Amino acid sequence: MIRVLVIGYVWPEPNSSAAGKRMLQLLEYFTSSNYKVIFGTTAAPSTNAANLLELGITSVKIELNNSSFDSYINELQPEIVLFDRFMMEEQFGWRVSKNSPSSIKILDTEDLHFLRNYREKDLNSTDSITNSELAKREVASIYRCDLSLIISEVEMNLLKETFNVSESLLLYIPFLFNRLIDSEIKLLPSFEERQHFVSIGNFKHKPNVDAVKYLKKDIWPLIRKELPNEELHVYGAYPTASVLQLNNPKENFYVKGWVKDAEVIVKSAKVSLAALRFGAGLKGKLTEAMQCGTPAVTTSVGAEGMQGGLAWNGFIENDPKLFAEAAIKLYTTKALWQESQLNGYQLINKLYNKDDYYKVLHKKLNHLKEKLSHHRENNFIGSMLMHHRLKSTQYLSKYIEVKTELEILKSSNKN
Repeated sequence: MIRVLVIGYVWPEPNSSAAGKRMLQLLEYFTSSNYKVIFGTTAAPSTNAANLLELGITSVKIELNNSSFDSYINELQPEIVLFDRFMMEEQFGWRVSKNSPSSIKILDTEDLHFLRNYREKDLNSTDSITNSELAKREVASIYRCDLSLIISEVEMNLLKETFNVSESLLLYIPFLFNRLIDSEIKLLPSFEERQHFVSIGNFKHKPNVDAVKYLKKDIWPLIRKELPNEELHVYGAYPTASVLQLNNPKENFYVKGWVKDAEVIVKSAKVSLAALRFGAGLKGKLTEAMQCGTPAVTTSVGAEGMQGGLAWNGFIENDPKLFAEAAIKLYTTKALWQESQLNGYQLINKLYNKDDYYKVLHKKLNHLKEKLSHHRENNFIGSMLMHHRLKSTQYLSKYIEVKTELEILKSSNKN
């Protein structure tokens, strides 16, 4: 049985973030393909974490800057190592290369962190993205791996055209969903059975915090003026104090926080609002709305890479006035609402069908297993970066490890 070691940045949370859902989808691919999956992370499990044992996945605690990982992976010798975000490759990639050199190294970028960071710094920035320090780190990580899974076609094009990354190192794998079937669709609440607007997103994610503040200040007052009896319900794990302070029942603006089953909430809502002004990757809140039959109004950043040339399940507007007008029109016009709902079903079935991408990923992994040496020979930049990184990162990590051991010894002597 092929062993896959997944080095997680955090424990995946099915109801808290798109990143958590994405990781669970990849884990499902491996387990359903009869791989032996081990999930290792430095993070402590949260109260919202998925039960990996129920999924047939073994979990193991690993430590940063500790040679115990060297011994572990040397003994395990996994055929595949999947890094959850580039920060994990930075920490553990050199150790994998040194102790298990035949392991296929795969990076799941989740979304391009440098792109999100670049957009966050200044919504009107004219500075070149190639000057970003984070971009240099993340693209270097992509080169050091045998394959990187990219969730958005927009990000695929950015890497190929702006950073000249070879397509052989990249694989487009979006969200992976079951095909929606008529019998399931018929069970969803109708236009008349739904009420209120909904906005949902993990508040550890800065774009979601900004989006809710933008909704409250610039968009919701315009909607409420025309629909004074309707409400906006805001959901998401880890709400900050600044988000909780936005709660105002007098304005029909309700900050609800974390919910165990987001689907139940989204299915009961009439329209989803995602007023994202920066960010990257695909938006789980929007695919969830499509699956729940809930039309959505979002921005061009929110819909980026999600349409594939198909009609949107609602409206895409960047101006707050036009955003509010679109939300009102969608909320009050049954025929438009139903048409938008059907568009959402088409998007899920045509662009995110997991069976299609399972085949793509299976084919690529088989190719890498058979041609790994040749593949690496053609990635000179990656081997060059790995050569220098083994020197610098290895000694920095060793320094931190020895320093930690000395501090522990010093503390124990005092006691």
